Amino acid sequence: MQHKGEIVEKAVRASGYPITRLAKRLGKTARWMYFLFNNPNAPVNYILEIGEAIHYDFSDEIEELKKFRRLQNTLDPLASVALENDGSKERKDAEYWKNKYLELLELYTTLLRMKT
Repeated sequence: MQHKGEIVEKAVRASGYPITRLAKRLGKTARWMYFLFNNPNAPVNYILEIGEAIHYDFSDEIEELKKFRRLQNTLDPLASVALENDGSKERKDAEYWKNKYLELLELYTTLLRMKT
């Protein structure tokens, strides 16, 4: 099984992005970042956020992210249709629900793994 935290730590350190600054950007502490690095099952939503911050695509190294990328590619055309009005409120709403859906999908996947 992959140790997601170690993969993330390696990418963060290679990027040169300061851990304390990254933690602040995520609204977390540096200590929380080190807990994430030590977590073999680091949450996918945080991995995606970290990837955006350091401009790194973890989907080549983390199997779960390949599924999320496919899902994201499926949702993006749907989001663009919903955002034709080009209103910021609609964008925020669509992004909120997209993130909520991904969080629920991650939770569902975790529950399925616990069951087996």
